This record gives sequence, C-alpha cells and structure tokens, in this order.
Amino acid sequence: FGSSGVRPRALPDLTVCVTTAAMAEMQRQVSDYTHGVRTQHDGSTPPDRALQKLREGNERFTSGTAEKTKNFKAEHREALATHGQLPMAAILGCADSRAPIEIVFDVKPGDVFVLRNAGNTLSHAEGSVVGSLEYCVGPLKAKLIVVLGHTKCGAMMGATQTMLSAQKPAKDGAPAKQSALEKLLSGLGPVAQQAQHELGSGASADEIAAHVVKVNVFAGMERLLIYSEPIREKVRSGEVQLHGAVYDITTGKVEFLGQHPRLPLILGMQAGLINTDKSLEAIVESTAQGA
Repeated sequence: FGSSGVRPRALPDLTVCVTTAAMAEMQRQVSDYTHGVRTQHDGSTPPDRALQKLREGNERFTSGTAEKTKNFKAEHREALATHGQLPMAAILGCADSRAPIEIVFDVKPGDVFVLRNAGNTLSHAEGSVVGSLEYCVGPLKAKLIVVLGHTKCGAMMGATQTMLSAQKPAKDGAPAKQSALEKLLSGLGPVAQQAQHELGSGASADEIAAHVVKVNVFAGMERLLIYSEPIREKVRSGEVQLHGAVYDITTGKVEFLGQHPRLPLILGMQAGLINTDKSLEAIVESTAQGA
C-alpha cells in the first residue's frame, strides 16, 4: 500500500499479452489457409492431397485424437461467412445417424461438401444430388468426389429383402400402392441382384446385404458418370477424381476402394445416347453386358 493507504493498480502482465499474441500469429502461420480455415481466398486442393487429408482425418478419429472441430473458432465461422466456401471434396454418404461424415473424417466446417440420403443412392438421375455435385466441382472447384457406403446399412438390407421377396411367387390380387421408401428399395433391386449373383447360390440375406454395400458404392459411381456430362468430362481430363469408400460403423475405419475398376470403359461409353431418365435396372442390365 502507498502512503495514502490505496492499493496501487496492478500493471498488465505484458508477458502473457505478448505470448498470447505470438501464439495467435503462430497459428495463422502454421495454418494452410489465409484465414485459418478453407475459404475462396485459398487455392483448390489436388485430388490426391484431398484423399490423403481424408485418410489422415479418419486415422485421427479411430485413434481418439480428433482435433479439427475443437480448434474451430468464432473467427473461422466469420471467415467462411465473409469469404465463401472452398471444400476440398464432395462426399455422397448415407443418412444413417451412425455415419456422421464430418466427424468420421475429422474435418472442419468448410472442408467437405456433404450430400446424404438413405443408402447413398443414385437410383435415378436425381437433380438434387447430381446437380449439387456438379455445383461442388464447378463453382466450388472441388477436385475429389467420394461415394461413401457403410457397413450394416439398413437401406441395403431393405433392398435385399425386397429383392428376395420379389423372387417369390406373386400373390393374387392387385399390387398395393408403393410408398416412397418402397420405391427407393425397389430401385435398388438390381444392385442387390448383382450382389446375389457375385456371391452365388446359397448366400443368406445377411451375406447379400453386406456385399451389396460395396456393389452399391461402385454402382453409384458408375451412374454418376453416366448421368452427369460435366463430371464425366472432368474425370476424363483428370481434373477431378471419383473414388469409392466404405465406413465400418463398428471399428470406425474407412476402407478406401479407389476409382471404379471399369473407369476407362465407362468413360468410353457414348453416354450422350443414354436417356438420363432410365431406371437403374435398365442401366445395370446394359452395363453388365459389357463387364
């Protein structure tokens, strides 16, 4: 206390202030991005690098060292709102609540452009899915598309059961009107049939449903290339890569399947002659003949 009996005001701890400022500056320097998060002020991520980032993110998720969302701050939200998005990849995944895509790959908001529906399906040339993916690789400049299935998928089991039921003798009477879900599962029938064919006779419903997951991923990749000329041309030129993957909901690991094994054949097809309103069944039948 001074002679007046008043406690002198403490001076700010300059060491703490300097250290905090230095750490903030260091974080900005270490970040790959201008604003600490991916925005339109940054360059596009090459497909191989984007795929590697997804691998690394999934490894962090499975090892319990996920970090990206923990480091996402208010200034990052403001940067995305102000400077726009520039996702490194587009991911078409399943709507299953056990397969949260951003968490599985440990990415921040702005890193990936996510589309989800039951069974990560493309049974017809849905404008909402195909158009959204075209937007992502067009104006948003993403160079990687991933079609992501997952184990124990309810949609794949439903498609399998619907397919097996259709193989039984039909009951008398007018067929009941199908719900939207029943139409979705019926549309996946050819994929289930392909899985059954590959496994051979005697395969159980569970075995077929498990195999359908991968078959459906590759079928989705193929249909996307058939339905979308802009995406097909970008893949043909090498500007964009289209990969498949399967997420194991038990282990948390993502199995990366690579590009479609028949990619040159698909890209060589005269896709312009294919009616984009064709059903999945007609497309599977036509492509199976050339497999």
